[in-house]
Amino acid sequence: MIRQLSDLSDADVVAIYQVSDRNTPHVRSNFVSSVDGAVEVDGQSKALSGKHDQELFGKLRMLSDVVLVGAGTVRVEGYSGLRLNAQRREWRKANGLPENPTLAIVSSRLELNPVNQVFVDAPVRPLVITHAAAPPDRRKALAEVADILICGDAEVDLSAAVAALAKRGMPQILCEGGPHLLGSLTDADLVDEMCLSLNPLLAGPGAGRITAGPTSTIARRLTLHSALAADDNFLFLRYLRTT
Repeated sequence: MIRQLSDLSDADVVAIYQVSDRNTPHVRSNFVSSVDGAVEVDGQSKALSGKHDQELFGKLRMLSDVVLVGAGTVRVEGYSGLRLNAQRREWRKANGLPENPTLAIVSSRLELNPVNQVFVDAPVRPLVITHAAAPPDRRKALAEVADILICGDAEVDLSAAVAALAKRGMPQILCEGGPHLLGSLTDADLVDEMCLSLNPLLAGPGAGRITAGPTSTIARRLTLHSALAADDNFLFLRYLRTT
């Protein structure tokens, strides 16, 4: 049954997206897409977003321990420091959480500038997840502004990354992309939840899907948990792993 966002309070929406056990590692992925499957317009996913999507985007960040994102998405989408608004910081404090979640950037080549705003403006020291064969000079430079997690020998081992984040007390993981990171998480069978915002737009051919990378052998069936409709005709779908 589709519920109308206008009939729900902020607390109602938060309750719909709460997990049953915050101590159990849980990878939630959140993407916006056009109805014909485009992940971007003019090269950015922001062009597909809307006010209700941005509001839910903020709530999902509020509920997370760590926000996981690929280095390419940080560059393309112009990420800055991950800082929640005052109301959401208060909610987190009232629920025994740090004021802001931690940002974790997945990068194999470490092509990140230490003076990027994502590091300079960060209220919480970010994490950079890479592998042992990553360029040592770049690793040293980034270690000045972020904690470096080595997960894997020659490529990033995302299963090890999820385990490492949980060990650091951050089991609730929100993946914000990009498509290659989602593809890799799917291939490793790590996605526990998919939150999909559908923009009532036909974007036409050209744009990629919300997932990318080598063909995966994983086809994981999901169960629809909730469907919310907004007055701008956006549809917000929450899917969970089928047990």
